[in-house]
Amino acid sequence: MQTSFSLAQLADPDVAEADKILRACVHCGFCTATCPTYVLLGDERDSPRGRIYLIKDMLENERPATGDVVRHIDRCLSCLACMTTCPSGVHYMHLVDHARYHIARTYTRPWLERAIREFLLRVMPYPRRLRVASVMAALGRPFAPLLAAFGLKPLAAAIRLAPSRAPGPYTETGVHPAQGPRRGRVALMRGCANEALAPSITQAAIRLLNRHGVEVVIPPGEGCCGSLAHHMGREAETHAFVTANVDAWTREIEGEGLDAILVTLSGCGTTVKDYGFMLRNDAAYADKAAKVSALTRDATEYLATLGIRGSGSRNLAVAYHSACSLQHGQKVTRQPKELLAACGFDVRDVPEGHLCCGSAGTYNILQPDIAVRLRARKIANIEKVAPDAIAAANVGCIAQLASGTGIPVVHPVELIDWATGGPVPDGLKGRA
Repeated sequence: MQTSFSLAQLADPDVAEADKILRACVHCGFCTATCPTYVLLGDERDSPRGRIYLIKDMLENERPATGDVVRHIDRCLSCLACMTTCPSGVHYMHLVDHARYHIARTYTRPWLERAIREFLLRVMPYPRRLRVASVMAALGRPFAPLLAAFGLKPLAAAIRLAPSRAPGPYTETGVHPAQGPRRGRVALMRGCANEALAPSITQAAIRLLNRHGVEVVIPPGEGCCGSLAHHMGREAETHAFVTANVDAWTREIEGEGLDAILVTLSGCGTTVKDYGFMLRNDAAYADKAAKVSALTRDATEYLATLGIRGSGSRNLAVAYHSACSLQHGQKVTRQPKELLAACGFDVRDVPEGHLCCGSAGTYNILQPDIAVRLRARKIANIEKVAPDAIAAANVGCIAQLASGTGIPVVHPVELIDWATGGPVPDGLKGRA
């Protein structure tokens, strides 16, 4: 794609990166076939190629974002299926993130949108606040239809997504020692949504790793990965979350050392693996962030190196829902399925597995109509393989799917932990 940025514009490293990405696009349109919003809506402006044109026009002309442009950028899930499909290597993720920062700087949203986004930013990255909000949402579930009728669809969507079961105790920071001879030492990210809604996932990972000789450390100071603020275009908040995590993990790297930094929330994993790029122009953090990104692995990537095997067949058909952030963002596709199969589960692929379920961080709250349609399509495809359970490696996907089906939805790590001596996952109790 031909661009016409001025030399003065290209002096900005973010604009220079956007120019590089735009020039890689050859207009082929392969991305449209795998873009969930284009598949649903059929509008070129709701495809990656269409959004690229909108972003190019906005950035080249240094034009403030308009309501029309914002609407189509907001509809992007950042599922990154387009990056898997693209034959030219267009790094759409970095381009759309840059566009979101530009929108945040140049566009004033309607007051209700601003209020909802501010509420999400002040609650979701903080586990204790999010847990309180989830309990209140669960109590208010009968009022969701009324809120939707009054035009408060995002609030109604948030209420419907609240878990029906009370989460367990918070995960303790500090060192969780290996059982037997130590084979490795890793940091495990608790994150925010996991710790608020499903700390059992983190605790299953700790048990599983300890059982296989791996010492696990959860350092104080580690928290939200920053992706929520990042995808809202909030630069200062993103930088604060990212640098806090880099500091926490760097202390461990420079102390007793780490073999890896493991993440059980695939959306967070995609972001942490990108810290090196995000802080590339920060003299104080560029090198440290690059080291953190180089060490970061999805939990299943690391578990696949440990030779894990289950103790016999579980006689359970598991539909594997491949979270977008894992398959498209991190390119991790085979390890979760291979681990589940090695543990005795009957693993079944889902038709149209490349399409998003509609969760996408806060997308199912901010874009509820599209999210509900994507969820219905995903669940219909899952039901075609007649599973006993659904495995999903992202807590957002778990909440999204669980809100639309009676099939239990659990994290692969919980299933692997169960198959190797751990307890029955909460979602399967009474069913397994």
